[in-house]
Amino acid sequence: MSDQSVVPLDQLLPNQLPLVSLSGRPIFPGIFTPIMIGNPADIKLIDSLISGDSLVGLVLLKNENGNLSIDDLYRVGTIAKIIKKINLPDGGINIFISTLKRFKIKKALNASNPIIAAVEYMEDEEDNSEEVKALSRVLLNEMKQVAENNPLFSEEMRLNMINIDIPGKIADFITSILNIGKEEQQKILEINNVRKRMEQVLVFIKKEQELLRIQKKIQHDINRKIEKNQRDYFLKEELKAIKTELGMAGDAKTSEYQRFKTKFASLHLEDEVKAAVEQELEKLEFLEVQSPEFVITRNYLDIIASLPWNETGQEQFNLKKAQSILEHDHYGLKEVKTRILEYLAVRKLKQDTQGTIICLVGPPGVGKTSLGKSIARALGKEFFRFSVGGMRDEAEIKGHRRTYIGAMPGKIIQGLKIVKTQSPVFMIDEIDKMGTSFQGDPASALLEVLDPEQNCAFRDHYLDLPFDISHIFFIVTANTLDTIAQPLLDRMEIIALPGYIDSEKFEIAKHYLVPKSLEKNGLKKNQVRYTKESLLYIANGYAREAGVRTFEKNLDKIHRKLVKLLVEADEQQTASEEQPKEKFVVTKTLIEKHLGKPIFPEGEIKKADQPGMSVGLAWTALGGDTLIIEALALPGKEGFTLTGKMGDVMKESASIALTSARKISIERYGMSPQWFETNHIHLHIPEGATPKDGPSAGITMATALISLLRGKTITDRLVMTGELSLTGHVLPVGGLKEKIIAAARNKAKYIIIPKQNMRDLDDIPDNIKSDLKFYPVERFDEVLAIALPD
Repeated sequence: MSDQSVVPLDQLLPNQLPLVSLSGRPIFPGIFTPIMIGNPADIKLIDSLISGDSLVGLVLLKNENGNLSIDDLYRVGTIAKIIKKINLPDGGINIFISTLKRFKIKKALNASNPIIAAVEYMEDEEDNSEEVKALSRVLLNEMKQVAENNPLFSEEMRLNMINIDIPGKIADFITSILNIGKEEQQKILEINNVRKRMEQVLVFIKKEQELLRIQKKIQHDINRKIEKNQRDYFLKEELKAIKTELGMAGDAKTSEYQRFKTKFASLHLEDEVKAAVEQELEKLEFLEVQSPEFVITRNYLDIIASLPWNETGQEQFNLKKAQSILEHDHYGLKEVKTRILEYLAVRKLKQDTQGTIICLVGPPGVGKTSLGKSIARALGKEFFRFSVGGMRDEAEIKGHRRTYIGAMPGKIIQGLKIVKTQSPVFMIDEIDKMGTSFQGDPASALLEVLDPEQNCAFRDHYLDLPFDISHIFFIVTANTLDTIAQPLLDRMEIIALPGYIDSEKFEIAKHYLVPKSLEKNGLKKNQVRYTKESLLYIANGYAREAGVRTFEKNLDKIHRKLVKLLVEADEQQTASEEQPKEKFVVTKTLIEKHLGKPIFPEGEIKKADQPGMSVGLAWTALGGDTLIIEALALPGKEGFTLTGKMGDVMKESASIALTSARKISIERYGMSPQWFETNHIHLHIPEGATPKDGPSAGITMATALISLLRGKTITDRLVMTGELSLTGHVLPVGGLKEKIIAAARNKAKYIIIPKQNMRDLDDIPDNIKSDLKFYPVERFDEVLAIALPD
């Protein structure tokens, strides 16, 4: 064979190709690059090809799934020659390939493992027009700008790009190095027309340039901020050095640190508290001012520094002076004042500043809160009051943990921070109205606060350090003891404040309420004059509650209307700077003019004025009250109806009353048993919307029933209280003091009480008992002898 000619490799390419899938991105013709193969089937295929012509088809994978087939591949790929194979330690291989030409899959000869397809090679549709040349230059120039602004483009890439002179290959090479998606690269691979391919590549270059521009802008902004921060830091350091040299105050952090250092040195803290403070100070020194942790640490140290760690204070008070303060601030309450003075005497004798816990119980408006202020004034101590009514979160008492944003100490530590002493008077108002919720039980949190054995090392959740609150004089107030937990009651000394009768209200109004209301409304004492009758008329007709709060509101209402009259009269006079000199005498007519008709008319005293009625006494959270019992019999089927919103205990007591009345009326008064079979008895307690319960109306209901059965009215101005047993015994009741005061307010003259309650009469003021006659009884027969004498 003498005539030999060289045939290019791409003209000897086979029509059938084994295919290897690419998962990353397509590979363009004219590229020499390594590829990693990890699929065992593909590794086996590569090994078989190396022993042959080493030609393989590379096609981008559309979808990755477990069973690879030709349908999962794009239709256009690149034929490549395997130059070298390197085995990898993990079992895979690395092959170096030289890509030759585009091809298009015509049909599948073997759809999977290995995939073999009949292919058709794609020739570039060359166009040697000036437009293509211009596009080539534009592509190179634009790509040069991209390469200059992208540090990932190596010098070798730039040289290769410049040395390519074929337009189609320029587009392919640029596409292979652009940072675009694999679908977009596959789109370029499938374009045969060189001009269209170059136009599409130019679009992608422009997008890359825009991304680079944005990236450069972001980088520039970041660098500028960093430079500014560095500049500010160096300037601050220089300023700090200058201030130190001149002896001036340093920056905020340094001055805060020095302030705390000086403050804690003067407090002489010990043990755990000292160690915790030193640790927090060390942390503060290394924190940046802009750090959120700096603010949290500074606030924590500020709380510790503001607490009175060593300010116990000496008690300097005179018992006579304390008594005069109590007498000056409050009228009556003799027993309460006596017990408070006894406490103060013991404290003075022992020179003991250990805290005391007193619970003042009484109806609204009797002076519980103001009495607490008077105690603080008598002791010469700081006073702090907070209410726990409606409180549902124990953190209000013991504080929030510092892990929470906006955490703060509880009311106890907050109060100590305000009063600046370890031994103030703390008043906890409305302790009977605390609630519970998912956030905890505040009443349980108070157990530690009010326990002298535990509160010497009280730990607030926020502070998390032991603080001695055993020197605090605690005064708690409540309207009733029923809703207070028993463990909490055990920690307190109970002092009951009864309600006021009319004569006491008159004295309170005369000495306290009227002067206070006049001053509050801008009036002078000589402008308004009250008679005793007018004040008693207000007490009886408009303010018949246990306290004096409604009384004060009514006085304010009268004074506001008088002020309006004075101002209107002043405006009608000639220009004068002086206040009008008109004086007012408050009479019954004037009271009704300004307050309207009485809420409680004079004739509205509760009394039993017909058969089937009796008057009982009840205890409520607002004080004592009188209770009318009404009974009525109607012909009809035997039965017993109870109305008036009675509780279960009261219903049982009514059943006992009916049984006793039936037995007595048959045995003593000779009534026929058949009468009960042909009559229906109805027992009612007026004010049906108000819940009523308890056994203390037992004798009252039985008396009303016997009054009905006998057709006889009970003794006039007679009231009674006592539990009735089935055998006719009269058992003791509670709240007798408040009940007797209610009886006095209701103008009662005679009171039947259980004999076992005689001891409670010692607690009742003489001025109340003097107008009443008491009948202590043991048996219901004695009640009938008084209420329904034969």
